[in-house]
Amino acid sequence: MIEWNDEQRSLQEAFARWHADLSADHIDLDRQGGFSWEKWEMIRQSGILRLPFDEEWGGMGQDLLTTMGVLETLGYGCRNGGINFSVSTHIVSAGVPIQRFGSRPLKERFLPRICDGSAIGAHAITESGSGSDAMSMQTKAVADGDHYRLNGSKTFVSNGPVAEQFVVYARTNPALGAWGVTAFVVERGTPGLTVGQPIDKMGLRNSPLCELFFDDCRVPAGNVIGKPGLGFSILDYVMKWEILCSFVINVGEMQHRMERCVDYARSRRQFNQPIGSFQSVANKIVDMKIGTETARNWLYSTARRFLANGNVTVDIAIAKLLASESNFASAVNAVQIFGGNGYMTEYGLEKDLRNATAGTIYSGTSEVQRNRIAKMLGL
Repeated sequence: MIEWNDEQRSLQEAFARWHADLSADHIDLDRQGGFSWEKWEMIRQSGILRLPFDEEWGGMGQDLLTTMGVLETLGYGCRNGGINFSVSTHIVSAGVPIQRFGSRPLKERFLPRICDGSAIGAHAITESGSGSDAMSMQTKAVADGDHYRLNGSKTFVSNGPVAEQFVVYARTNPALGAWGVTAFVVERGTPGLTVGQPIDKMGLRNSPLCELFFDDCRVPAGNVIGKPGLGFSILDYVMKWEILCSFVINVGEMQHRMERCVDYARSRRQFNQPIGSFQSVANKIVDMKIGTETARNWLYSTARRFLANGNVTVDIAIAKLLASESNFASAVNAVQIFGGNGYMTEYGLEKDLRNATAGTIYSGTSEVQRNRIAKMLGL
């Protein structure tokens, strides 16, 4: 269990003051779909995007654990799962790789706007023929003087329709396999880059995604993050942050959902008694409690080991698997506990279930995580 110090608790409380406004109209916004610039402006004003970045670039200089604590609080207090997901994507996918691996000129150009949220960030990994198997990507980048020419396409780019800068992974030397992948910062409006239309989807409907198309897109060599061929290492680092930060938001959502079910089970009466007195209902809430605490403990313990430079390959896979599947099970149980009310959109629980489904797919499907764990066991 994490014991937060006074400064960390103060940060969590300060950001919590924004939760009511961020949650307002969340059901209507989900029904409409699309990105809410009004909510994003609140996110910008809250300062949450500054958390893990160095003060030199306008950040708050907080460590991973502190950042996760605030993001868990966001999940607990903000009912708009889409905006929560866009926050995590912006911080982790676009900001973290530049801060950790980028040159000083790259940091000077991009991090201040990432910190203040004036330029939304996204990353482009997935392709139509490569999902969890990211290393089968076909997008290529060929050196051309002091530029690279990118050709190919990406899909399921979260934040893509509203992003100003993309971290794009492309093959620069196919013969080297994973070590022939390079990460680039590509700015919106770069000639040869086409940003596709938003793709309608099942959940997280206020976090838009799209396709990107590269047709002899010329990107300055100075926009390479780290060095050519370092893309796989960068992606591995970013994915650890992505799993820890995005799924700790889900832990906050699970905690809120469980507490809501406890209140409902105490107040809702059938057959002259609270429904919580029925073992079948109580057991569902117990399962929600176990899932929430187990996911929380795995995520934070994995983060500690990651910060200590430990090998967290298996830990990350287990944490992702536990958090995503516990969140899905929690959402199913909540709909069942609320019965007919849970099935109605006005209660927001069917929206939670649609959102939770995505977590078992993105950042490596549940099946891929199980395969990874089995491989590390020598199977």
